Amino acid sequence: MRNIQRFLIVLLLAIGSAFAFWNSSSNQAHISVTRLPPEAREALALIKQGGPFPYPRDGIVFNNFEKLLPIEPRGYYREYTVKTPGRKDRGPRRIVAGKAAEYYYTEDHYQSFRRIQETP
Repeated sequence: MRNIQRFLIVLLLAIGSAFAFWNSSSNQAHISVTRLPPEAREALALIKQGGPFPYPRDGIVFNNFEKLLPIEPRGYYREYTVKTPGRKDRGPRRIVAGKAAEYYYTEDHYQSFRRIQETP
């Protein structure tokens, strides 16, 4: 009887740990709009007003090949450049916008994303 109790306790702990890991890994990291670099806040304002955008590729479909954002149909996400001071090219920073008005910021060219949180 004692072995069964130990087994059940271990099993419950394992299930709880697995659930906690799954739940934390499925949650997107967040960043407050006030913590974004000024260039990202400027890009976000341009996105919301529909442009004009400084780069010809701004507004192209973002395909989410990395699968770091929630899975949605092709065309759901669009990407926009966030200027990087000191760079002559587009640099690595982007905002990716979803059709439901959700915004994600990456500063490492799609290696990681943080969802932009606009309300406190």
